[in-house]
Amino acid sequence: MERWRGYAAAPRGWGRSVVTIGVFDGVHKGHQATIGHAVKRAHDLGVRSVVVTFDPHPSEVVRPGSHPAILTEPARKAELIEQLGVDVLCVVPFTPEFSRRSAEEFVHDILVEHLHTAVVVEGENFRFGHRAAGDVPLLERLGRTFGFAVEGGPLVTDDGTVFSSTYIRSCIDAGDVSAAAAALGRPHRLAGVVIRGDQRGRQLGFPTANLLCHRYAAIPADGVYAAWLVRDPARAGSDGRTRLPAAVSIGTNPTFSGQDRRVEAYVLDFTGDLYGEQLALDFVAHLREQRAYQGVEPLIAQIDEDVAQTRRLLG
Repeated sequence: MERWRGYAAAPRGWGRSVVTIGVFDGVHKGHQATIGHAVKRAHDLGVRSVVVTFDPHPSEVVRPGSHPAILTEPARKAELIEQLGVDVLCVVPFTPEFSRRSAEEFVHDILVEHLHTAVVVEGENFRFGHRAAGDVPLLERLGRTFGFAVEGGPLVTDDGTVFSSTYIRSCIDAGDVSAAAAALGRPHRLAGVVIRGDQRGRQLGFPTANLLCHRYAAIPADGVYAAWLVRDPARAGSDGRTRLPAAVSIGTNPTFSGQDRRVEAYVLDFTGDLYGEQLALDFVAHLREQRAYQGVEPLIAQIDEDVAQTRRLLG
């Protein structure tokens, strides 16, 4: 997959293409259906498929301070889009100047002048241009003027619930990582770098990896979870394992009157040093809520049960 920074990176002599445009945060099942449809249409027409997305998130530029929680960081999003068979990922810098372009300018500059679009694939709720004034009916009218077709990406639902990034964020915020995984088509992943904590887990007999995450990362609700810890293959060690079972605690450590919210992973059957590693957690199941215990012994007993439950769930 080629990766462009801005649509002006389209090479001279660029032919026709099938394009889909969106933020695509999470690359969830709905996104997968839309992008998959674009890839298929490009294959049918013998042209290239292009996914256009934006950086930073448009909300942060249009309404500063409103940046939503991120389901997939840029590198992960690109990786997931590439797996769908896309030919080109075009990341457009979303600036205040770009946000002021009218819907008509948006279509002419991106779809017509640079990408030579034959077909645009979009969901029915697609909006574009200054103040999101453009919609699918306008896109269809402009398509008739400039010579491209507009096709709808199929909605993906479950029992009447339309899968969307907003819906998945609400699931994660509630700690329902199972529902989030059902909409994503895979476990929700939280990435970060391992930093030093209070060493309290080590004192209790359960040393944890403390994950420092992106400021906008979609962190599940406080609680304890079963998850897979995913390591870079280059750091996997002598046994070569890149995926390790982990019991993950998210919260402020109420038993010890903690103040800072932390993500701490106890990795089962692992001895070694993870400090400084960039790794990820794939959340599989919510085990319980966070709670304060009257002393260390009942806390250790509960952690033992959390570990046993994690082992049963992850095999």
